[in-house]
Amino acid sequence: MEGSHGKPKIRIMVVDDFSGMRSILKQTLHLLGYDQVLEARSGQDALQKLKDIDCELIISDWTMPQMSGLEFLSALKGDERLSKVPFLMITAKTERVSVIEAAQAGVSHYMIKPFSADMLQKKIEAIFSRSAAK
Repeated sequence: MEGSHGKPKIRIMVVDDFSGMRSILKQTLHLLGYDQVLEARSGQDALQKLKDIDCELIISDWTMPQMSGLEFLSALKGDERLSKVPFLMITAKTERVSVIEAAQAGVSHYMIKPFSADMLQKKIEAIFSRSAAK
């Protein structure tokens, strides 16, 4: 099954405490042909929503109050049903130690802000080509 632009029909959850960034991501994903985009304002909000729905990709900010992106990822990894969902971390953190920390936590890919639609598409393609190879 494919979406309106020939992309695979996947449900993506965007998690960010800043509504402006959620809106930018959602619009960019729609432009790229991903029509099923859900939003969550925090890791806790996302975990609550994921109890009732499935998604094939999570795109999350790293820096959020109450529960960081890494803490959210850790909660996902601890849930048998959600542990395999690909996770794209978005952050302004460019330090090598942050990239290593995210990789050790199990992120599927890492993207630095600001980013372009093309960069987002390449990250999503890389995640799913890696998943298909497993």
